[in-house]
Amino acid sequence: MADDAHHSRLTALALGALGVVFGDIGTSPLYAVRECFHGLHAIALTEANVLGVLSLIFWSLLMVVGVKYVSFILRADNHGEGGIFALLALLPLRGSPGDDLGRKARTAIIMAAVFGSALLYGDGIITPAVSVLSAVEGLSVATTALEPAILPVTCAILIGLFLMQKHGTGRIGALFGPVMIFWFLALASLGLIHIWNDPRILWAVNPLYAAAFFRDNGLHGMVVLGSVVLCITGGEALYADMGHFGRRAIRLSWNGLVLPALLLNYFGQGALLLADPSTADNPFFQMVPEFLLYPLVALATVATIIASQAMISGAFSLTQQAIQLGYCPRMHIVHTSGQERGQIYIPLVNQALMLGCLGLVLFFRESSRLAGAYGIAVTATMTITSIAYFLVITRTWRWSPFRAGILVALFLVFDASYLGANLLKLADGGWITIAIALAISVLMSTWKRGRAELAAQSLTTRLPIEIFIGDVGTFKPHRVPGTAVFMTLNDQGTPLTLLHHFKHNKILHETVLLLTIRSAQSPTVPESARVEVTVLEQGFYRVVAQYGFMETPHVPDVLRLARAQGVQADPASTTFFLGRETILPSGKAPMAEWRKRLFSFMSRNAGRPTTFFGIPPSRTVELGAMIEL
Repeated sequence: MADDAHHSRLTALALGALGVVFGDIGTSPLYAVRECFHGLHAIALTEANVLGVLSLIFWSLLMVVGVKYVSFILRADNHGEGGIFALLALLPLRGSPGDDLGRKARTAIIMAAVFGSALLYGDGIITPAVSVLSAVEGLSVATTALEPAILPVTCAILIGLFLMQKHGTGRIGALFGPVMIFWFLALASLGLIHIWNDPRILWAVNPLYAAAFFRDNGLHGMVVLGSVVLCITGGEALYADMGHFGRRAIRLSWNGLVLPALLLNYFGQGALLLADPSTADNPFFQMVPEFLLYPLVALATVATIIASQAMISGAFSLTQQAIQLGYCPRMHIVHTSGQERGQIYIPLVNQALMLGCLGLVLFFRESSRLAGAYGIAVTATMTITSIAYFLVITRTWRWSPFRAGILVALFLVFDASYLGANLLKLADGGWITIAIALAISVLMSTWKRGRAELAAQSLTTRLPIEIFIGDVGTFKPHRVPGTAVFMTLNDQGTPLTLLHHFKHNKILHETVLLLTIRSAQSPTVPESARVEVTVLEQGFYRVVAQYGFMETPHVPDVLRLARAQGVQADPASTTFFLGRETILPSGKAPMAEWRKRLFSFMSRNAGRPTTFFGIPPSRTVELGAMIEL
């Protein structure tokens, strides 16, 4: 019975992974082959070139997705979670016994990871735009009369997609797997029919055709490689979504259905091109019998919506992690499910993604032009992941540098080739991805640096808590019933908000909690290890709460756990004191003035702490302070 239950759960997880994990890579057949023979840098449609492109697609899927991610990267789990931040968190902490990374090397890899995460935001904007637009363009295959409707229909679908995010993915998530099974079976069936008609396309599995392709086409072949890489977009999602489904379910979905279906469809498109070169303008929809064209356009549209949903949800999760790790200001996070902590909605991120998607569609107007901006984000992130993986397996797992170097060098041969090929597309729209990533990286690094400078400045000017408590015992100020919670960034010294409160009000509560919330190096922290209470004197307590980088802090829960450790804190008589800093860029902190001004602007517009920490606004007092940075 236990085995049956285990297999049933594994099957259910594998089914769910089809939509969330493989939605992006599963819709790549809509445009990947077409861009090689009909895009901005199309290659001549000859038998040798068709076999060469199909050989590149075959080996890309096999080596990059199958070997690199499915076989190796998925092993680097951080308490079951994956993604670039989870991978970095596996490195030894600075100053720990296993840490042999220099300060500059650690800073470089962290900044590379920040840039990689920023690139994923660009991917989150481009994926819905290019996927939905490619699907809707199938209408023009049926009749040119529908061409004027392509842009309005695409925009309407995108607007609807983003508007429904506030309702959560729980209800529609149950439909993802079954729809994607139907989609992948359709991909396989269409491809198999055309392979049956011209089986010589199967010779493309020979890597010599890929080598001959570069020999015959030179630099043009490298440019086309930038279109071939579209077949592996979404590969990074394999690792990022590991925590939702587990490596076994992802491997089962990939090997059991996704890889065979994709290969059959790509080879089927190649067979069609060999038989009828005139289909190069849209080989995917040209594969379809006329009576099935409209149903397939509808199915493709639904599949691209699912793929887009996965990228949007990924952007929400990435933002939550960035907030917890200190790279992003607080934002309003809505938990859309009472059971699944990973189902969240961030209104500000959703609005930004929607405006970005609509802007791209209206600016580029065709998926072929938009594809020029696609790929750089994916390939750059893949390269950064390979480098971070090398550091983890040598520093944390203690592989020999030689053994690790051989493996990662194989990964980088593919990653660097794809990245170099996509950099050739900078002028065709790739600059948009880089610009978005650079802007987000500047914001993230500025926030991290600014908060670090504030913390350092606060630490050097703070009154030791022992002195403050000693003065309380000596002068015995008036104590009022109830509990006061002072939230503080540092777990040392006396919080500035406490000093201001005491200076102006001349009273203290009977119970005073100094609460610090830290971000752990793990995705989640068990409730049993979340809260650490230190009993001080005169009714003072130091409370330190730890949350994983995939969790959202909740102060009422922290107080509940603190009460279980003996802290006398009645929720009905608890007042929360929060600091509200006004940053003045006139101080001596070693930051450029423009960064100080940017940090000041971000600080003023950060989300309210009461909303983010789940603190009752009616029991909150905010104390303002001007700080020169």
